[in-house]
Amino acid sequence: MSNSEISRRRVLKTGAATGAGLALPTIFTGAAWSAGFTNEPTGSTVTLGFNVPQSGPYADEGADELRAYELAVEHLNGGGDGGMMSTFSSKALQGNGILGKKVEYVTGDTQTKSDAARASARSMIEKDGAVMITGGSSSGVAVAVQALCQEAGIIFMAGLTHSNDTTGKDRKANGFRHFFNSYMSGAALAPILAKNYGTDRKAYHLTADYNWGYTTEEAVRSSTEAMGWETVNTVLTPLTQTDFSAYITPVLQSDADVLVLNHYGGNMVNSLTNAVQFGLRDRVVNGKNFEIVVPLYSRLMAKGAGANVKGIFGSTNWHWSLQDAGSQAFVRSFGTKYGFPPSQAAHTCYVQALLYADAVERAGSFNPCAVDEALSDFEFDGMGNGPTLYRAADHQCFKDVLVVRGKENPTSEFDLLEIVEVTPVEQVTYAPDHPQFGGAEATLGTCNPGA
Repeated sequence: MSNSEISRRRVLKTGAATGAGLALPTIFTGAAWSAGFTNEPTGSTVTLGFNVPQSGPYADEGADELRAYELAVEHLNGGGDGGMMSTFSSKALQGNGILGKKVEYVTGDTQTKSDAARASARSMIEKDGAVMITGGSSSGVAVAVQALCQEAGIIFMAGLTHSNDTTGKDRKANGFRHFFNSYMSGAALAPILAKNYGTDRKAYHLTADYNWGYTTEEAVRSSTEAMGWETVNTVLTPLTQTDFSAYITPVLQSDADVLVLNHYGGNMVNSLTNAVQFGLRDRVVNGKNFEIVVPLYSRLMAKGAGANVKGIFGSTNWHWSLQDAGSQAFVRSFGTKYGFPPSQAAHTCYVQALLYADAVERAGSFNPCAVDEALSDFEFDGMGNGPTLYRAADHQCFKDVLVVRGKENPTSEFDLLEIVEVTPVEQVTYAPDHPQFGGAEATLGTCNPGA
């Protein structure tokens, strides 16, 4: 969708635009949503459920997500410096909780396992009265918890989930994703890979054996094969794998000159380390230097992999080095509280917490269907990614995507990635019925308010 199309939609939707070119926030009346719903807050507080991996291969991401959520609660309740509340284009949040109710929270450990994640989410809903569930660093977890929340009549604000399925074939009316997805990574990376490595390459994929790995491999294969690359092999690896030596040896025996690691978190750290130990980066194959690509990067992964990430391309949803006002406000708040810059996992979770609270304020109700209406086709800015659209058709955010590369000469343990290109939203936008997202059969269904 072009910027002119977004601007036109803003004017058509609101009838007016602010001087900054953003839509004035739509304000609903709470009376329209007066019917009962699951865990309707009746006292002076409201409880949110933060469901993150506190153990397992993505625990580092989970720890940073929890830090971000705690910071968001502090800001919503009027503490600290307010962070992104001062840069957010919507001004509905006032630092007095949500609809005047103090924000409290409970936490759960997803363990990066779908069953464990559903169990912890169910406990927070049924025992703790959580009115919204958010978090996670696995798309398998996200899809499972999103389905549970749809059944329970609870809003699910997805954390770090990159599989196309979350807002594709498994999309739900009660679920919303701010984070980008596999298709967007492929669309952003392909031109950069062609420019730097050429269009005559042979790629070997190692892929995490769950929905995120599948859709990331599909997206990268589709985008690179379209520009001329050949895929020579694809191999699935268990999520629980820690030593990838047995998977690297066959790469050496193939005629591949590129290894694509469709791995995340600790999996990526270990597989990349093994690949470097086996000398892949020192090889010349088919007259070309052997290259490694990591489609989904994070600062935490780069820190874990150390010098092995130097020169390796990937994509990311956000990076702490961005200089826009929203990003710097968040980095300042997070750094002041914790002593180091936030990860992309922390960023998307903080933003999701604020977006939920803002939607409730604008709707005048915690009713999930009111929140659905307030977030659908909501356009905003000031949250670190430039002008962003929360598309009504699939509840996916559309915004610019970052292509990054491991720095050759980092200046600190946090300065490990450099932004190579800010890919404009138009380049990563697709139709809601795109084949990689379930085609015409994929539908949101209807909002479920529960009780």
